[in-house]
This record gives sequence, C-alpha cells and structure tokens, in this order.
Amino acid sequence: MGRPDHPGTAAPSDGGAAAGADDGLDGAVGVPGGTAPGPPDATPALPTGRNQAQRHPHRARRVTVPSSLGPLAALRAEPDAAAAIEGRPATAMLLPGYSGSKEDFAPLIDAVAAGGIGVLALDLPGQYESPGPSAEGEYHPAQLGPVIAGIVADEVGAGRRVLLLGHSFGGLVARAAVLAGAPVRGLTLMDSGPGELPMGRRRTNLDVLEPVLRRRGIEEVVALRDASGDWSSADPHVVDLLRERLRRSTVSGLLGMGDALRAEPDRTAELVAAVRARRVPCLIVCGIDDDAWPVSIQRTMADRLEAEFAAVPRAAHAPNVENPSALLDVLVPTWRTWLRDDLLG
Repeated sequence: MGRPDHPGTAAPSDGGAAAGADDGLDGAVGVPGGTAPGPPDATPALPTGRNQAQRHPHRARRVTVPSSLGPLAALRAEPDAAAAIEGRPATAMLLPGYSGSKEDFAPLIDAVAAGGIGVLALDLPGQYESPGPSAEGEYHPAQLGPVIAGIVADEVGAGRRVLLLGHSFGGLVARAAVLAGAPVRGLTLMDSGPGELPMGRRRTNLDVLEPVLRRRGIEEVVALRDASGDWSSADPHVVDLLRERLRRSTVSGLLGMGDALRAEPDRTAELVAAVRARRVPCLIVCGIDDDAWPVSIQRTMADRLEAEFAAVPRAAHAPNVENPSALLDVLVPTWRTWLRDDLLG
C-alpha cells in the first residue's frame, strides 16, 4: 500500500465553501464549483452551482439493490467507457453517514463517472428510501457490515471491481464490511474514525436528541432542527429534502446508529491485518476542519494502516458537499492509480 507521494493536504480548489450543517452529524450543505483543465488523470470539471448540495444535478438513475435486509434504494451511474482503466469495469460504492442518504454524494457522481469509474451510492438500511429492521441493535456496524459485504460480492460477481467509500458512520460500516470479507479493490474512509465519536458538539447533539426521538418521535426532532436555524443557510429545495429524508428514516435506525456512534470499539488493528493480508489499498480523507473525529486522530489511523492521507481545504465534516471539487481531486486520481496497480498484479 505505502504512503502517498502527493502532499497530505489537497490542493485548494475553486469549489464551494461550507454554508452550514444539515442533519446534526453528517452532510453540511455547500457551494459546488469548477476546476481548471488539467492532465489526463485530472478530475473532470464540476458544473458550477450554488447551494445545490444534495440537490446537485447528476445523470445517475434510481435503482433498487437487493440485500440480506431487503431492497436498498440507490443511485447508479455507468462509467465513461472512453476514460475507463483497462480491465474489468470499476464501481465506487458510496455509503452515507448517520442521518444521511445517497443524495449526499450527488455532487460527486457525474465527475467520478466521467473519470471512468461507475458509481453506486446507497441508502443504508433504514435510511430515507430504504426499509430497515425494527431492532436497534441491527444498525450497529458489526451487523451492517456483512450486509454491505454481500452487495459488494454481488457487484464483483457481475464482473465489476469495487472501490468502497464510507462517510462518517458509513466509514465504520465500510470497515466492518471489509472485516466481513467484502472483496473490495480499495477502501476509502472519509471523515470517519477508529472507534466511537469523541466528546464534542456532535456527540452532545446525539445525547440531547436521543430522548427526544425516543419519547416524542421524529416530528419533534424535525421541529427542533427547524428552530435551531441549522438549515437556514441552505437552498429551500435542499432543506425540503433534508426534512423529508429525516422524516422517512426509521426511528430504530436513527437510535441504533446513534448508539453505535457512542460505543463502536477501535477495530483498526483488525483492519490492518485484513488489508495487509488481502493487499487492499486504503485512503483516509477528511475535511481539514472536521469537527467530528479530529484530523489528528484520522491521520494517526492512516499511519497505522499505512494508508494514503489527504485533508480537503475549506471543508469540515462533509467535503462531498462542502468542497466537492477539491475532494474529487483526491478521489479520482487515487482510485485510478489503484485500478492500474490491480492490472500489474
């Protein structure tokens, strides 16, 4: 795997700056922007738009993906064949964080596909348009990991190489999927950590909202988010989506994932053994101002994994919507390098 040859901080981009947070833990809204033309492996230019975030236009089609916990809603985009790396087609499977959804990756989809890599962005079980189990304990990473591993195996069985990315809580699930044997070609953990969410504002939000959600229900949580002004800087169409997906996410899922975020053990040593044994390259990437898991903790995790590391400028906990152009400048070249390395054996 090895350490990166490129600097540890992504180059500044003309992409957007953050405009506020959406659901309390994951997915701030942002201002996507464009990038200047570059060499052949440079990220394709991202269309300019303001405050589009989860409503960013894309060409992915809505699909349903079977899983051991039932059908999962997803967005699938096919790769640009002219830009594809030699060998079997590749798919970037993208897992959202707590209270998030597949739409959190909307600003990335077309640019990744234009880089020759397909996209499959999922709702996790219980999130937004995907049904989920009623037991809160079924939403812990150790339980969701094998579910995702099964989907990865289906993709590989269909002749695709899978690059797995997990954001925040989705990173904990992606890790659990690899530990469950998911046959991935590469693993990216974005704004995620080695274990439970450290003490701070985001963990305090979970502590405060849990009894409200458990005793008064989801509508009270939506009302609190509206009253807090957390969504005030977002485009009204984005706010409509944030409200809708929060209302449609299962209460058991929100409670179970929230509990897991406060109890997940550090499984980095297990992951080190797994990725070394299977020669899986890893990337740790985060917003340079991440306020969930400190950047220093994520950098240390990268060192333990002998993984590449990058910090995205002008981004906090959700570079996928806060500064997608700069994030893409890290993801696409790294993933294309992994795919080339795969051909060398």
